[in-house]
Amino acid sequence: MEKSNRFVELYYYLQDPHLVARFQRFCGVHGTFSKTVSSKEADRTQSHNNGACHRPITGGNESENMAGFGGAGEGETAGLGVRKRVKNRGEESENPAQNGASVSATDSGGETVAVCNNGRSLQCATTISHSAAQHVFSAANEERETGKDSDDPLSSSTVKPLRKNSLTGDVGQEFLIGNRFLYYMFTFATEMGNELFYIIFFPFVMWNMDALVSRRLIMVWVWVMYLGQCTKDVIGWSRPASPPVVKVEMFYNSEYSMPSTHAMSGTAIPFSLFFMTYCRWEYPFSLGFILALCWCLLVCVSRIYMGMHSVLDVIVGVLYSILILLFFLPLLDLIDGFNLSHRYAPLIIVCFHLGLALFSFTLDTWSTSRGDTAQILGTGAGVALASHVNYHLGLLPDPTPEQLPYTMPPLSAGLVGLSVLRLVLGVLVLMAMRALMKALTLPLVCRLFGVPSTDMRKARQHMEVELPYRYIVYGTVGFGVGFLVPLLFSYLHLS
Repeated sequence: MEKSNRFVELYYYLQDPHLVARFQRFCGVHGTFSKTVSSKEADRTQSHNNGACHRPITGGNESENMAGFGGAGEGETAGLGVRKRVKNRGEESENPAQNGASVSATDSGGETVAVCNNGRSLQCATTISHSAAQHVFSAANEERETGKDSDDPLSSSTVKPLRKNSLTGDVGQEFLIGNRFLYYMFTFATEMGNELFYIIFFPFVMWNMDALVSRRLIMVWVWVMYLGQCTKDVIGWSRPASPPVVKVEMFYNSEYSMPSTHAMSGTAIPFSLFFMTYCRWEYPFSLGFILALCWCLLVCVSRIYMGMHSVLDVIVGVLYSILILLFFLPLLDLIDGFNLSHRYAPLIIVCFHLGLALFSFTLDTWSTSRGDTAQILGTGAGVALASHVNYHLGLLPDPTPEQLPYTMPPLSAGLVGLSVLRLVLGVLVLMAMRALMKALTLPLVCRLFGVPSTDMRKARQHMEVELPYRYIVYGTVGFGVGFLVPLLFSYLHLS
């Protein structure tokens, strides 16, 4: 019984948003939260951000059990219990601001009652007294003032989140940066889990290092990200509450939190790369392992720094990713061989990835994560189709066992220049392909399904538009990475 209680205490401790806030202050990040929030501002933030459904808070322990209450940046109620976004009875599921779970209405007595989203019949009731709310606001501001005074005011600067919320357009609230080095380092680290990094990293490995490793790495990435996104929708936990957490990033703030898919990809990609290349390339084991570990730690810690995840979200993401790798890595040879040589591989690849996308769209109502899932699956299908075509045309052939292991070539101006030229030219081609396919596909799909295309953001909230649009656009990009761009390089004698 004592061990069970300790486990529960650890569980709540790792989920506590104050733990995230303390780490942020240690790294020099301080919020600019207001002590009071107008009813108009509270309504606006509640309509655009994560709601929360928690255990009932009773008696004199309210102030101890509450992790935060609302705020100018979030409008979110949070306790140490399980964070859930909730949905009102009778509310339209097409409301895009909630990721399928709008914040429940609050009556004049301060009591909130809601039915959880996604068809779950769990009923949540949260009672919060006015004095407890005032206590949490004053505590959050006291922590901010204390942390702010500890830094040199001349070295601090006020900034806003780099990108606005991808769903609501909310630009977020200003915050203070006391350590610019950590700010830029963790900003770079968190970008290592975003689209811009993937559209540079995977093609670089494909065109300049090892095509086999790149296509298999993309397969791992697709599975890890797909399972992570689906698990998020099933669990349905909201982001850490603000205040006390400072939202350094706003782009993914309307999505679910558990597990951290950044932590999952930040674990799967470097360690899979290490696993696949150690016997194919000659380099010290310790060097490869340390680089993979540093990559993983940077990405994982950056998500806590950004205020996007609790410590528990990140830990679960790492462990979940390791579990997927233990199951999936032994199957890579079998799956890759099927994609390359099986007669019906193209048809099965397209239908299988499309089926996975359709299933993920049924887990919850529309959100930006739905589009990301279709985008990931489309990319994976496009690369798999390209590898099948390459195999039959003899483009980008895999090395024979006699050619392995590879040795690192000596660096020279010519080698670096050629690699950079291939990368820049190839990425420009991919960006042009993506822009062209977006311009053609979205209006066509809207016309096909009779959806008005005057407001493209609202049109993409329809599953029949978002799924084929993302799948076709990024399927084409994936096919370009694996086949069209290498074919261009062969014509230009850049292979």
